Amino acid sequence: MFICKPAFTFKGLMVPVFTPFNNDSQRTLNLAVIPQYAEYLAKKKVTGILVNGTTGEGTSMSVAERKSVAAAWANAVKTTKQHLMIQVGGVPLPDVLELAKHAESIKADSILCLPELYFKPTTVEQLTEYLKTVGKAAPNTPFFYYHIPMFTNINIHMGQFLESLGDKIPNFAGIKFTSSILDEGIQALYADNKKYTVFLGNDQLINAGCSEGMDSFIVTTINMFPEYSQEILTQWKGGNVLKAREMQAQLTKAVMAITKYGGWVETMKIAMPFLTNMEIGPVRSPLFTLPLEMRTSMAKDLQILGFQIKM
Repeated sequence: MFICKPAFTFKGLMVPVFTPFNNDSQRTLNLAVIPQYAEYLAKKKVTGILVNGTTGEGTSMSVAERKSVAAAWANAVKTTKQHLMIQVGGVPLPDVLELAKHAESIKADSILCLPELYFKPTTVEQLTEYLKTVGKAAPNTPFFYYHIPMFTNINIHMGQFLESLGDKIPNFAGIKFTSSILDEGIQALYADNKKYTVFLGNDQLINAGCSEGMDSFIVTTINMFPEYSQEILTQWKGGNVLKAREMQAQLTKAVMAITKYGGWVETMKIAMPFLTNMEIGPVRSPLFTLPLEMRTSMAKDLQILGFQIKM
């Protein structure tokens, strides 16, 4: 039977959104915030949304919660017309398959999948077989692998993986490459005659990625100040390399001012209401809510950099 590969045409910037939780003992979901969140991003000209990723604490939620969040975003983007990517991995395979099927049923534009996180794939062949199984659960939706070795400790070379893949997974469209090993990311970009889309997931390497031919990025700071990432891409397209480098330097300073106070999601989620009108609530355990003195100090550091802070 001939299977038509689903088309994937999205390029540019996609934002990994936070999951809004209530400030109660269970950190219950606050789904009512999501339509406002989508509108806020749309007004900032952000056209792509990633749900239930690392920034969204996807692996800290139950399957039912992840479905609820995904469905709320699917409903919101009907109005905002944003591309919707849903991350389905990081749980046992039966749950991954359930989440993939659900993502396709709510008409996600693409699906992203972490690898198995306990019995880890250690070879290209093992990873391919795992992803082939997941891809079959949502055969009509473009499918991406989530490479984030700092959390998964899976260090399969992405250039070699993509070069070997061929047509083994008919709906496979590319990877999210969240690593600072840029030469590996470039090899992935050029694998099989640039067959796949590679989203770089490193806020501090957008400019460097552009210099090597990358054109698609999934970075958390788009939540707070999308203008920086947008301007870096605009300046590169216009050939203004020095201006792009200057914008990257400013973005990197902001990242450093935020993340020096703790882990990535813990600090970024604190910064979000400082810099926007979005109240998205706290992180969920085992992540740590920063004490007041740290939050105050972060706000002052951002003010020194010229940002207007909402307290």
